[in-house]
Amino acid sequence: MGEYDVENTPGMHVVHDGPREAPPLLLIHGSGASNAFWGPVVEALAERQHVIRVDLPGCGQSPPAPSYDVPVQAKRVAAVLDGLGLRGVAVAGHSSGGYVATALAEQRPDLVGSLAMVSCGPSLDALLPEPLILRAVMAPPLGPILWARRTDAMIRKGVGATAARPVDIPDDVVAGVKAITYRALRGVLRCNGAYVTERSVPERLAALDVHVPVLVLFGAADPRWDPASAHHYDAVPNARVEMLPGVGHLPTLEAPESLGELLLGFTAAGADAPPTTP
Repeated sequence: MGEYDVENTPGMHVVHDGPREAPPLLLIHGSGASNAFWGPVVEALAERQHVIRVDLPGCGQSPPAPSYDVPVQAKRVAAVLDGLGLRGVAVAGHSSGGYVATALAEQRPDLVGSLAMVSCGPSLDALLPEPLILRAVMAPPLGPILWARRTDAMIRKGVGATAARPVDIPDDVVAGVKAITYRALRGVLRCNGAYVTERSVPERLAALDVHVPVLVLFGAADPRWDPASAHHYDAVPNARVEMLPGVGHLPTLEAPESLGELLLGFTAAGADAPPTTP
């Protein structure tokens, strides 16, 4: 296992785990996060897959970018896969990472073999009221001040606020959040909102020229998105919805074993089933 920046993709920090000859699985993190959010799941996945994790622009170890528009982020991810010479990749996105995964499938269907949407809210009307600590940190006037003064304990409290129960927040997850500037965070959140306001995720997936297999994984106790909204994806061809009992918005940290098993089973099945056209 190791990590390095992929050639010809400046500004994107990329981590590789598992054998390079294994089927590729791309993991995309959500807003205000980094590739470290996938860390607890990687060990199980890397036994059978070439796991590729990215830090999106302005997140983790990737520098800020002029634009955080979701389609622009998807183009950067496409450049990573092109640089690796990969096609038909299994792609999993956590939370708004699912928006980037969707935009990637919209732009470059040749790169995407299957999609796993983990805790990915389908549209803004499914968003639940945010915990007080997140509202304070993410919005003016206190946001910029609190963000500049945030401690490790504050970060752990903020991340843990979207879990269904107390959960261990690894040090590298904290470090990844700490690296994000307030300006980058606000830019990412604004652009994510614009993307799903223009068109919901299920509508976008249903409109793809080639219908790839889609797995939707939702915590049944998600405090960020209405868990019932997971079934908005029922309208997507080739989509399967799985609810994780007692899990909140962070299956990667709350239920990594269950999440890993579901992803491995789904990607293995997807590799055997060619995409169908509408």
